[in-house]
Amino acid sequence: MVIKTSHTLPVLDELQKPDYMAPGRKPPWLKVKLPAGPGYSQLRTLIDKHKLHTVCESAKCPNMGECWGRGTATIMILGDVCTRSCGFCHIKTGRPPVLDLDEPRRVAEAAAIMRLRHIVLTSVNRDELPDGGAGVWARTIRAIRRATPETTIEVLIPDFCGHWNDLQTVLDARPDILNHNVETVPSQYYRVRPQAKFHRSVELLARAKAAGFVTKTGMMLGIGETDAELIDTMRELRKANVDILTLGQYLQPTRDHLPIDRWVPPEQFSHLKKLGLEMGFGVVESGALVRSSYHADEQARLQLDPA
Repeated sequence: MVIKTSHTLPVLDELQKPDYMAPGRKPPWLKVKLPAGPGYSQLRTLIDKHKLHTVCESAKCPNMGECWGRGTATIMILGDVCTRSCGFCHIKTGRPPVLDLDEPRRVAEAAAIMRLRHIVLTSVNRDELPDGGAGVWARTIRAIRRATPETTIEVLIPDFCGHWNDLQTVLDARPDILNHNVETVPSQYYRVRPQAKFHRSVELLARAKAAGFVTKTGMMLGIGETDAELIDTMRELRKANVDILTLGQYLQPTRDHLPIDRWVPPEQFSHLKKLGLEMGFGVVESGALVRSSYHADEQARLQLDPA
């Protein structure tokens, strides 16, 4: 039996839960195709040629085959070594190498060759830099604008340790969508994002919205949160006037990362989408395989050109 109310998420009766609901076995709705096809091959070649990094590969995204097959990818700037050690993330942790100041040009050139209508940029955390990498962020945005003016730009940025001047550096470059993921509920930050602060991430989103930007954030489910905490966090994000929310299933990259707490069934994701829209989010992308950049081009169209 599935119970639905305006205050709770759908709950499966314990006696009717199939055995794949246990965290140890992957349920059938999480099966994905292996990367293949001409679109995938062309993008693979282009990324290698321009010596670019993608979060698709570094984070082991389950949608890489689908997105690359459509000719879309999330470009990760500022290298592929992160100064933070989040419990969920597959990106390498350590001291990054020397800053690559030619990277903005290569990213812009690749975007122009791909003739993208929408590009998503993200980065590792570069807490060792005086500006957290904000200058490279701004130069990359402006380089893309010069190379391909028709391309809309979404940036998935770090929190810059709460140094709001660095955030302003990025905003001054005028991206179209400002994305920053809160990732999980506040009670799980000590294990999921130990070097981050929930209130700081929400303040970043609120500041960007107050400056007139379309804002976006994402969360993983099944990493230790309760249903009540999840709904409270969604409400907190709406207080910050966040426009776009993405919700997806946490998948453990390796056995050394945080374990999966539960598999969230499709009906719960559907209910969360309905609940989020009722709260006032402009777009809610909610599903087991949803990641922050999944269908980002469609989300951008809905928010930037709703007509």
